[in-house]
Amino acid sequence: MSTPNGFPQHPGTRVARGGEGGAVQDLHAKKAGKAAKKEAGGSGLLAFEDPPAVGTSLNETSKLLPAEPKGNMKMKSITPRPPRKPRLERAASLDEKSWRKWRRFRTSQESLTDPNETSSSNSSLQEASPSPPVPGRAIPCLQNTSPAEEAVAAGKSRAAPCELGKRASELSSAFGGLLRGKAFAGGKPRLAQVTPARVLPPGELGVAPPACAADPAPADCCDYPRYSRHRLGRVSGSLSDSRLHGGGMGCDSCSTDSMKSTFSLLTPIRSRDVRSRSYLEGSLLASGALLGAEELSRYFPDRSVGIFVATWNMQGQKELPVNLDDFLLPTDPDYAQDMYVIGVQEGCPDRREWEIRLQETLGPHYVMLYSAAHGVLYMSVFIRRDLIWFCSEVEYATVTTRIVSQIKTKGALGICFTFFGTSFLFITSHFTSGDSKVNERKLDYNKTIQALTLPKNVPDTNPYRSCSSDVTTRFDEVFWFGDFNFRLNKDRETVDSILNQNPAADVSKLLAYDQLTSEMSRGSIFKGFQEADIRFRPSYKFDIGKDSYDTTSKQRTPSYTDRVVYRSRYRDDIHAVKYSSCPGIKTSDHRPVFALFRVKVRPGRDNIPLAAGQFDRELYLIGIKRRITRELQKRQEQKDQKSSSICSIS
Repeated sequence: MSTPNGFPQHPGTRVARGGEGGAVQDLHAKKAGKAAKKEAGGSGLLAFEDPPAVGTSLNETSKLLPAEPKGNMKMKSITPRPPRKPRLERAASLDEKSWRKWRRFRTSQESLTDPNETSSSNSSLQEASPSPPVPGRAIPCLQNTSPAEEAVAAGKSRAAPCELGKRASELSSAFGGLLRGKAFAGGKPRLAQVTPARVLPPGELGVAPPACAADPAPADCCDYPRYSRHRLGRVSGSLSDSRLHGGGMGCDSCSTDSMKSTFSLLTPIRSRDVRSRSYLEGSLLASGALLGAEELSRYFPDRSVGIFVATWNMQGQKELPVNLDDFLLPTDPDYAQDMYVIGVQEGCPDRREWEIRLQETLGPHYVMLYSAAHGVLYMSVFIRRDLIWFCSEVEYATVTTRIVSQIKTKGALGICFTFFGTSFLFITSHFTSGDSKVNERKLDYNKTIQALTLPKNVPDTNPYRSCSSDVTTRFDEVFWFGDFNFRLNKDRETVDSILNQNPAADVSKLLAYDQLTSEMSRGSIFKGFQEADIRFRPSYKFDIGKDSYDTTSKQRTPSYTDRVVYRSRYRDDIHAVKYSSCPGIKTSDHRPVFALFRVKVRPGRDNIPLAAGQFDRELYLIGIKRRITRELQKRQEQKDQKSSSICSIS
């Protein structure tokens, strides 16, 4: 039988733990003192309940004692302190605690069985000077010890002076030799072998022995599980050991918290939850729901997700930029985003090559959730690979704004899905061009919100706030980006003078002539939408490969044609972090424009059609292989450069 602290306990001893246990131990100590004096017959020596055999008498015992206490030794009755509650330095799992107890017991049993073995633990027990009792550990008891000997052991642990400690140590050594039936010959005393009450079962790593688990705990130790549960709290983790689900635990009433470990971040799933509930009919706050509050808080403690939204008119160029890092991975934010949504107008002829380049740049941490095209309008959605399980099925729809529907250079492309309990809609558009065609652009907007048939199968998260004539009202978060073609109502000379006066920062004077800003303030377009503050230079129209604006005979006025706007059903759900352009990419007459957002996400229900981890695996493999090849080539070039360098010594 073992104490809660893991030390072996003799059947005749009892460990008290504060409160009533301390009073019981005081009473035992007093009875032990009286019994010792009565049996000693006033001689000042300690008597034993079981006198040692092998012909050893008390006279011989007195010869082995030191000179000073042999004449008239009086033992002061000292009440031992109850052991303190164990100090939990870290939350250990149930299998870890059981293994430590079992190993400690087996080690002590082996060391006591072998008479020739002198372990470090025995040596420290025998030779070290007495020290105050360690909190949370019971005093180990000798076999067949009397109450008087327990008082001596307790008095030894509380003795402060060095001399008293030495004498107590010698007394303990002498009595240990008598208990073993051997004379004290100057050797190191050893503890007697502890004989278990019954045969112990074979131990197994990570599983508590059934005998120990079935043995009832003492009455004064019953508060230990409650105390440890209070101190440990909830440990996030689970044991991936199949033996936990068998009958080896020895505790039928243990909760899921007792099965959690610090070695894993996965939340344990109850067996009865797996049996009883369907993940297609989960409630909002159900325990273990795939899209519920518990999973959301585990991945996003602040319940907000980072989203990168970008738009770029590629002007149909076949040549792609050599490096897209400055575009997709700007250095200003320290961390990459959780989602990347890139919309392209007048895209390159090889759409697949463009997607591979995006995958290669974002690397193995991201996968392409979905991509769609409408003529030369492209949109690609990338997401962190460990988040694809929380997305619904992805749907898309298109709208053509040209009079001839076969010409798909102008129009809109929308992609929607639900992430946890928040629905998202991303729209990329290319409106009618021309400096004075503001009304045509407003017609393109109205046609898009009426003709874009989304969502299809994914249910609306809040149908009471939806409008059948406006697709943007049927989603929680909406991002609309593209080449809207709104211009500056000012001549080229005035715009150039303003740009030359403020080459780096202030562009507020230019925005006073912006057509889109004016129309949005009137409410004639993008109703309910917002736009972050613009602090970058106009993204159109540049000479290809240069930083200068249009130098051709047309002398087009620089304008903010490429924009990103957003709206939300709930106030302050979307927070714009950054809104800028990428002047380093010069393969088109447009500069890419991007925006970074923090978007609030809510827990959802599991009754939606899930994507079930679907992504473009072929694209992922191609992009990763290209990334590895590029890194190897770069290293080889550096290696060749070092080997070919010639050092001249003057």
